[in-house]
Amino acid sequence: MAGTDDNVPEPVSEKLETGPTETTPLPPEEAKEVIDDIKAIAETRGEDSEVVELVDLPSSCQHPATTETPPEDDDKLSVEDLRDAWPLLDLAERSDGLRVLDREDAEDFFINLSPRDQASLLLHFRPGQRRQWMRLLEPDEATDVVQEAPEDQRSALMGLLDAPTRKEVLALLAYAEDEAGGLMSTRFARLRPQMTADEALSYLRRQARAALETIYVAYVVDAEQHLLGVVSFRDLFAADPKKLVSEIMETEVVRVSDEMDQETVARTFAEHDLNVIPVVDKDGKMKGIVTVDDIVDVVQEEATEDIQKFGGLEALDLPYLASSRREMIKKRARWLTILLIGEMLTATALGFFQKELDKAIVLSLFLPLIISSGGNSGSQASTLVIRAMALGEVRVADWLRVFRREIQMGVVLGAILGSVAALRVMIWGAAGAYSGSAGQHFVMVGLTVAVSLVGCVLWGTLMGAMLPFALRKVGADPASASAPLVATLVDVSGIIIYFTIASLILTGTVIRNAPNACDVAKQPEIQDVFHLPVAKTAAEASDKLSSCEWSAADSKLAIHTGLTDKGGFEDFIEVLPGEKQPIKGLGDQAYYQPGAGVLFVLRGDTRLSISYSGPPRPTLEADERTLMTRILTKKL
Repeated sequence: MAGTDDNVPEPVSEKLETGPTETTPLPPEEAKEVIDDIKAIAETRGEDSEVVELVDLPSSCQHPATTETPPEDDDKLSVEDLRDAWPLLDLAERSDGLRVLDREDAEDFFINLSPRDQASLLLHFRPGQRRQWMRLLEPDEATDVVQEAPEDQRSALMGLLDAPTRKEVLALLAYAEDEAGGLMSTRFARLRPQMTADEALSYLRRQARAALETIYVAYVVDAEQHLLGVVSFRDLFAADPKKLVSEIMETEVVRVSDEMDQETVARTFAEHDLNVIPVVDKDGKMKGIVTVDDIVDVVQEEATEDIQKFGGLEALDLPYLASSRREMIKKRARWLTILLIGEMLTATALGFFQKELDKAIVLSLFLPLIISSGGNSGSQASTLVIRAMALGEVRVADWLRVFRREIQMGVVLGAILGSVAALRVMIWGAAGAYSGSAGQHFVMVGLTVAVSLVGCVLWGTLMGAMLPFALRKVGADPASASAPLVATLVDVSGIIIYFTIASLILTGTVIRNAPNACDVAKQPEIQDVFHLPVAKTAAEASDKLSSCEWSAADSKLAIHTGLTDKGGFEDFIEVLPGEKQPIKGLGDQAYYQPGAGVLFVLRGDTRLSISYSGPPRPTLEADERTLMTRILTKKL
């Protein structure tokens, strides 16, 4: 480090000290203010905080001189205090927090920070202070810091490094961040195969004085740096001092390519239970090593990214609290918009089956149950397949095997759910919970729900299992097959499956048109009851309503039919003007309107009415009831 650099960061307003043995005094008032600020911010976290009670600094507080160790002082900010409050502090407070710590603690604290925090602090320090902090970092750590810095600041940070380290960092910057080359350290122990065990130990002692990443194993390379083998210290110590390294080393070495993806590197560590892996280029030349502590960060990063994607949003570039509201809205709104557009297809599919829904309102009761079950099964399948892909348990070539397996799973799971749902429908139906034709045919409704569940769960399972394969095939991240996306796709297809099955099973029973009013009572029956030579003069029909008019001279008889339920019929009767007399013994409910001469009857989900206009008939009510009785004996 340069002799003119301070050992701890200073506020911008202070002058840079010139002597390496100088101390940097911190005024007691300023020190107390720093502690109070940290304590106040930490306490805002309430009961969830595990911050230890902070204490005030003594009246005289200085940073330790570089040439002597200060006496122990219990009344000062501890590393644990600062670490706990760290996420809540701004850059100025973080810089002051480092100044309060002892030099050794401050350096250790800085080294263990994330590259993003290190870069932010370095750019916050005065130019003269940056060098000593930058040179605390190993080449691979310095590379991460440079990558986190803005483009226009990277050359300035590179200039803080000494020439050998700068060369190593430049070599590492040539690799992408998510490749083995971007993770590796170029400082590792190396030996020549022609060395003896004694010579190798002596040579390694000299290498150990350098800042090697690890000293547990040494890699044997030739003059051109080709990796020949690996030897552990234990084997060297146990070997005959005159024995050659080439005779001791293991030649079967697990290695990774410098261009290998970091997820694959992590799987290699897990598969072989290693602490360190050598990195080689395409020619087999040793480029560096990746240690398990680097992979821990990779695994956490990849897992976080996959979880965020699977939750239906783009992966965040920064920690949650560090991400701006604008960035959060951008990351979340994009996927939410895509999912909304997908759900619009659900409305389109539902509109296509509007007629079936109008004829059998009971079908709407089970729609959420069926499509959500399909979405849940799809989410389960996609989660299992994506995780298996991440662990290397499943490859793209295994898609057919997974397809066959998930067909079986989908049928069995659908049958289980369908049985439970059908049982529920039948119990409620037997208890009279459903009115109209649905109440009469509740067993058919239960069968429809059961078959629909089998179809939707099977389809959802296959969709969730196959979508990650499709994304991997086109080079996309399988984690993008998020649970919300799978659920949205299954919702649309689930509606189609449900109403198609309902149409096949329930048409003619629950799903049906209103009875043809001209067919419920034929001309001979009307003439026989009313003793009039009637003839059909008008008729109208739709899915839910039908009417037929019969005339004889100045008399007219109209018959109307329609589809409704008990509640709808009662609401209809309630709004009719004039007197309404209830009649027993006709259908489920019946009312006569004397002033208008109209008889209304509800049977199942069918509403029927007979109305007369013409010369007064003393027997009108009896005639209408007689005709209605004949109508009700028929299958409507």
